[in-house]
Amino acid sequence: MAERVEQEEIFSQVLRAGRRTYFFDVRATKANDYYLTITESKKFTHDDGTFHYQKHKIYLYKEDFSDFHEMLKKATDYIVTEKGDEVISERHQKDFKKEEPKENQVKAPESFTDVSFDDI
Repeated sequence: MAERVEQEEIFSQVLRAGRRTYFFDVRATKANDYYLTITESKKFTHDDGTFHYQKHKIYLYKEDFSDFHEMLKKATDYIVTEKGDEVISERHQKDFKKEEPKENQVKAPESFTDVSFDDI
C-alpha cells in the first residue's frame, strides 16, 4: 500500500485555543489547483507527564467553499443568537472559579421606574 504524501503548504494560519490548535493550510493538487485543509490538534497529557496529540483533518475543495462558508455562517449565527457570546463550557474546566457575590454588595434592581423631577 502506497503511503500518502502530504502536499507542501502554500499558505498557513494557526489559531491556538487552549488545549486545541487549529491549522488552516492551503495546499496544491497534482494539477496545481488549491484546496484547504483544516486540522484540529488536541493535546492530551498522561498521568506520567508525557503527552500526545490527537488530530482531525477536513479537506475542503474550491467547489464547496461557497456552500461551506454559508452553512458555517448560518450555524455560528444561530449559536450566538440562541445562546449569546458567553462560553458556558468554561464552567466545566478544572480551574474554573465561580465569582461569589461579595457580602454587603448591593444588587442592581431587575427593573426601575424612570421618574422626572418635573413629575414631583
